[in-house]
Amino acid sequence: MPEARIDKWMWAVRIFKTRTIASEACKKGRVTINGSQIKPSRTIKPGDIIQVKKPPITYSFKVLQAIEKRIGAKLVPEVMENVTTPDQYELLEMSKISGFIDRARGSGRPTKRDRRTLEEFTDPTLMADDFDFDFDFEETKK
Repeated sequence: MPEARIDKWMWAVRIFKTRTIASEACKKGRVTINGSQIKPSRTIKPGDIIQVKKPPITYSFKVLQAIEKRIGAKLVPEVMENVTTPDQYELLEMSKISGFIDRARGSGRPTKRDRRTLEEFTDPTLMADDFDFDFDFEETKK
């Protein structure tokens, strides 16, 4: 039965762009086989279910063939089957939609409105030191 290293397989079927990124994902615990965390050197065989966490969702793939040489994108369906549940894709869509709406106020780059209020607050004409007091101190003493 053919076997392959998990990091090479994920690179070969184009889950990750480089093998280095694939092995780092394994080391950080983002990749599991049949529910258990693994090392990059772990071998896989046909029938294994691999879960890959790429926030905000967890992708699931079923191994159909164990390969270590990178293949063309059109040949990927012969090597693996995407068994990710539809609710995970709904999470992805929701995060795309709410990504810009749920920005916490004050975090990230200020908006044009924020910048204008800040400039208005720090306007040098409002902060001048030459106060004009027209008080008649003598009249108040009487």
